[in-house]
Amino acid sequence: MKIAVCQMKVCGDKDKNISHALEMIDEAANNGAEIIVLPEMFNCPYENSYFPIFAEEYPGKTTESLSNAAKKNSVYLVGGSIPELEDGNIYNTSFVFDRNGELIGKHQKMHLFDIDVEGGVSFKESDTLSSGHKVTIVDTEFGKIGVAICYDIRFPELSRLMALEGAELIILPAAFNMTTGPAHWELSIRMRALDNQVYFVGAAPARDESASYVAFGNSRVSDPWGNIIAAADENECILYADIDKEYTKKVRSELPLLKHRRTDLYSVNFF
Repeated sequence: MKIAVCQMKVCGDKDKNISHALEMIDEAANNGAEIIVLPEMFNCPYENSYFPIFAEEYPGKTTESLSNAAKKNSVYLVGGSIPELEDGNIYNTSFVFDRNGELIGKHQKMHLFDIDVEGGVSFKESDTLSSGHKVTIVDTEFGKIGVAICYDIRFPELSRLMALEGAELIILPAAFNMTTGPAHWELSIRMRALDNQVYFVGAAPARDESASYVAFGNSRVSDPWGNIIAAADENECILYADIDKEYTKKVRSELPLLKHRRTDLYSVNFF
């Protein structure tokens, strides 16, 4: 199947962000994409001060728009992420819809981005956001798909759990920054792909140098061998890639990493 990543530029107006996302979804669908992915915090600037203002409960304006877009275009839609208000807490949440616009899963970001790099980026998501507690895998006609968000990629146990549960494609809306992006973004995507022999999709927003948090952009898709098969630069675009399940079977047959795991030697508390 063909997958599309909508690397869109995010502004401070929720309605404009939603409208722009819908335009890109339509374009991707018209170009044959069957799975369409939006970036992390696509309806909201990535900034703690905005999260409470833009947060909405499910169903809400953003999720209803995504549901309608998925149904209209008959596509699977991984709605990047938005600030979700649930039981008085705010989560960084990705909503996933099927071809009929039905919600088939949601992922609340498990690992919150609290870092302070000397001379680089400083950010603390936990000042406003709460962490999720569930591994997210959705069933589709294309097989099982794992969904995670940004900082989740740095914890290899999560991707491994998804692979062990049958995921052959992992999708990660993310907004790496200008410190961590050049250093670790593509490397992390390739590592998680080849370690678990899955296709791995990293969906980033386009770069906005005027924003308080400057995203790296550079959306990427890696195949199960760890090769980058589709790459964007920092500018707004729609990135396309073909996902070949037969190639996944070939890689896993020729280099059966998952079968060679020595679970008899690993800690009983590990997985």
